[in-house]
Amino acid sequence: MLEGKELILATKPYAREERAKSWLYTISTLALLVLALTGTLLLPYLVLRIVASILSGLLIVRMFVIYHDHQHHAILHKSWLADAIMTTFGVYVLAPSSIWKRSHDYHHKHNSKLFSASIGSYPIITRKKFESITPAERRTYLFSRHPLTIAAGYLSMFMIGMCVQSFLSSPRKHLDSLLALLIHIGGSAAVVYFLGWESWLLFILVPFTIACGLGAYLFYAQHNFPGVTFNVNKEWCYDKAALLSSSYMVMNPVMKWFTGNIGYHHIHHLNARIPFYRLPEVMEKIPVLQRAKTTTLGFRDVRACFRLKVWDPEQQRMISLREIRSIAAAQRMRQHDPAIVAG
Repeated sequence: MLEGKELILATKPYAREERAKSWLYTISTLALLVLALTGTLLLPYLVLRIVASILSGLLIVRMFVIYHDHQHHAILHKSWLADAIMTTFGVYVLAPSSIWKRSHDYHHKHNSKLFSASIGSYPIITRKKFESITPAERRTYLFSRHPLTIAAGYLSMFMIGMCVQSFLSSPRKHLDSLLALLIHIGGSAAVVYFLGWESWLLFILVPFTIACGLGAYLFYAQHNFPGVTFNVNKEWCYDKAALLSSSYMVMNPVMKWFTGNIGYHHIHHLNARIPFYRLPEVMEKIPVLQRAKTTTLGFRDVRACFRLKVWDPEQQRMISLREIRSIAAAQRMRQHDPAIVAG
C-alpha cells in the first residue's frame, strides 16, 4: 500500500503533459466559449439565447480549470502565447493571475491546516473558538460560509474577494485586480448602453453567476464535506491532507467535462503538476487513490456539505449549528446539575 513520499513519487510519471492535447483542449474550449457567448447576442430566439448563456457559464468553468492548470505549470508552461491567453482570461474571469496564483499556491501548501487554511480558502474555526468569539464575529464567519454567499460567488468570491480586497490590500502587487474590475464594469456598462439589459443579462450576468457560483461551491465542497479532516499545523502531513481533506466529487461524464476533472481533487492536491486530462488515468492506475472520501453534486450531498460549520477536535469532525447548540446546552446542564456532573 503506497503512502507518504512513495505515493507522491508514484504520481510523478503522470505529471507530464501532452502538449498537443493541452493546446487542443485550450483552443477548442475557448472557441466553444466564444461561440456560445456570441450566441447569447445573435441567436434568433430567446430560448436559444438562454441555452447559449447557460452553456457559456459552464464553458467558463471548464476554461477556468485549464487556466488553473496553467497557473500550476501543469500545462503549456513557458509558452508566451499560452501566457498571453491565460493572463487575458484571468482578467476576464475576475481572477487575475497575481492574486489567484499567490492565494491558490498558499492554499495547496496549507490545505487543512487548522490555523492557517483560510487564506485562499473558506475560513474554518474550532467549536471552542466559535463559542468564544463575539456575536458579530460569529455572524461574519457564518456569512462567509452561507449557501447564498457561495451561490453569489460572482460578487462575493470573485468581484469582491479576488479583485477589490486584493487591490486594497496591496495596490502595487495587484494592479491587474483593479484592471479586471474596471474592464468588467466598463464592459457591462457598454453592453447595457449599446445592446440593452437583456443582452447584459445573457452575455454577462447569467454566465458569470453560473460559473462563479459553481466554481465557489466546488472550491467549498472539495474541502468541506462529511468526513473531512483538519489538523493543527504540527500534525499536518502533505499526503494525508490531500487524501483525507480533499474529496473525490463523483460526477456524470458531462459534468466531468465541463468541470475539467476537478472532481478528482484529492489527486490534484497530491500532485498539482498532473494535467487535468490525466487525473482519471492516475485514479485508475493507483488503487489507493480509489479509496478517496467522496461527495457529489446531488441535493443531499450539497445540503450535507452546507450544514458543516465548525471543526470539533473532540469528535474529530465538522459539526453543524444544531450540534453546536446541543453541546452547549449539555454543558450548561452539567454546570447546573450536580447529579449530572457526579454521574
